[in-house]
Amino acid sequence: MGVNVPVVAVDAGNSKTDVALIGADGTVLATARGGGFQPPRVGVEAAVDVLGSVLDRAVARLPSAPGSFGHISACLANADLPVEEAELTRALEARGWGTSVEVRNDTFAILRAGVDEPKGVAVVCGAGINCVGMVPDGRTARFPAIGRISGDWGGGGGLAEEALWCAARAEDGRGEPTELARTLPAHFGLDSMYALIEALHREVIPPARRHELTPVLFATGAAGDPVAAALVERQAEEVVAMASVALTRLGLLEEEVPVLLGGSVLAARHPRLNDRIAELLAARAPKAVARVVSEPPVLGAALLGLDRTGAGPEVHRRLREQYARP
Repeated sequence: MGVNVPVVAVDAGNSKTDVALIGADGTVLATARGGGFQPPRVGVEAAVDVLGSVLDRAVARLPSAPGSFGHISACLANADLPVEEAELTRALEARGWGTSVEVRNDTFAILRAGVDEPKGVAVVCGAGINCVGMVPDGRTARFPAIGRISGDWGGGGGLAEEALWCAARAEDGRGEPTELARTLPAHFGLDSMYALIEALHREVIPPARRHELTPVLFATGAAGDPVAAALVERQAEEVVAMASVALTRLGLLEEEVPVLLGGSVLAARHPRLNDRIAELLAARAPKAVARVVSEPPVLGAALLGLDRTGAGPEVHRRLREQYARP
């Protein structure tokens, strides 16, 4: 008889996909990692094929032949709207990988990884920005989080764009002077914003390298440049605005609950940003406890799967112990 896998946990971001096969007692039976999940770029079926290839890799690492697969707990990037979650749920159900499927936005994996019970709020600031909240009775709070058209501001990509805008206007006289006009082009070995604008426009510098400008922005702000510092301040305000609204929607504003910070920008722990978030959050949600998430998101997807199957606290604890950092 083959190995039974009650929970298949999937955490799929734009750049990588993690799969973990979880036993009934919370044991991690096998794991695998593969490429990113990008249905807007390659289409839903091709994106799900990526998930399938990573799942196959995990199955191949089981100690013996697989038996039955139970619940598929999939936390996926680009599942930003309920209609997209439903579409992706149907696509996964069609593959017949398990007896049930639940698709959530990947921000929920970060939230669940950082809390002992499904209760709290997470703000993720990586390439973009997103926020979700949840409580044990199943209610959630979320935002569309698909860019400026849904009211978002910031994230690594947005900060880089804002820094470029300010620096370009500073150099040609339309805007306030800022050291960004020097530090941004200098990062690429260039001597002016004009040269940087040309290099980016003609893709001499690949578009993917724009994210390198976000740390330059933070360093320039930390050195005392008021324009750069103002952008960092606004990012802190945006993070706290999302968190406090989510807490309010769930009736958690007056409770001691975690506000988890994730994504590359917040995980970098820039003092000017993270300290300011703590200050602003203390003013708007005094009982909230902010911390940077260090647990891997696939753990959150697995815990959500165990929540769904009704596993007991000892099973959750055993699973979490296997992902604990030494």
